[in-house]
Amino acid sequence: MPIYPLRKLDPSAESVDLYDRWLGELAEALERGDDRWELCRRTLTGIYHPHLADADASRLPLAAQAALAQMDARNVTLEPEYYFEVDVEKFNERKPLLWMWQMFDKSPLGGNVHLGVRFRRTLAPYILKRVGKNFKCFHFVEFSYGYNLEVGDDVVVHRNVLLDDRGGIVLGDKVSISDYANIYSHTHSIVDQADVSNLPTIIGEGVRITYHATVLAGTHVGENGMVGAMALATKDVRPYHVNVGIPAKSVRVKPNAPPEAYKVVLRGDGSGAPAGAGAGEG
Repeated sequence: MPIYPLRKLDPSAESVDLYDRWLGELAEALERGDDRWELCRRTLTGIYHPHLADADASRLPLAAQAALAQMDARNVTLEPEYYFEVDVEKFNERKPLLWMWQMFDKSPLGGNVHLGVRFRRTLAPYILKRVGKNFKCFHFVEFSYGYNLEVGDDVVVHRNVLLDDRGGIVLGDKVSISDYANIYSHTHSIVDQADVSNLPTIIGEGVRITYHATVLAGTHVGENGMVGAMALATKDVRPYHVNVGIPAKSVRVKPNAPPEAYKVVLRGDGSGAPAGAGAGEG
């Protein structure tokens, strides 16, 4: 198959300089420890309502007052802060930055790949538990808490991805998550919806989670494994195995897999049946 590396591309030199100066100002504010609530309010007001930055809100129509109030994260609630086990202190440290991230993405700036990737990379170290180098995150990616998400080096997360880190998610180095994928780390009892289990989900080094795939809570996708398009991973994916379908099952082993990837692993249910049945050399 042909290899198509990404093109190297920049917008106009004038805009690059503008973006550099704005992101530099934002980074300096975060490094100084400026009040994050006010930083969020000031930044979003500048993006959405710059002409109202110094306005007397009480003189505006009620709809305009409500719209302006959304620029301040203290005036909104987010779904994860309703969860019983939320660490309120940790979440509140991140809430204004989470809101800034989400509202930036919904603005005319969010779809600009050059600016958007760098904007999110600027915020990520202050939101996530850990983030490695060269993190590349496209627009409309959402987290639950942020403080339970670990991201390795050279990770790419594409558009419209949900990373539910309620129970903890680890993304290893060089993980790629395609558009509209969902990775969960909590699950509900089939008897009582309020009975919630938080289970860490591990996505190993070099894994690909492809288009519209879903990985359920507690799943471990092994090194260089792959969850195919539209697949539902309900159980662990063995290293170098390609799992597809609903529920996802191994259908092949990557041709670059080491010999141990082909070894039969017995299930722990006492049946003696081999796990990953049907897997073969690609």
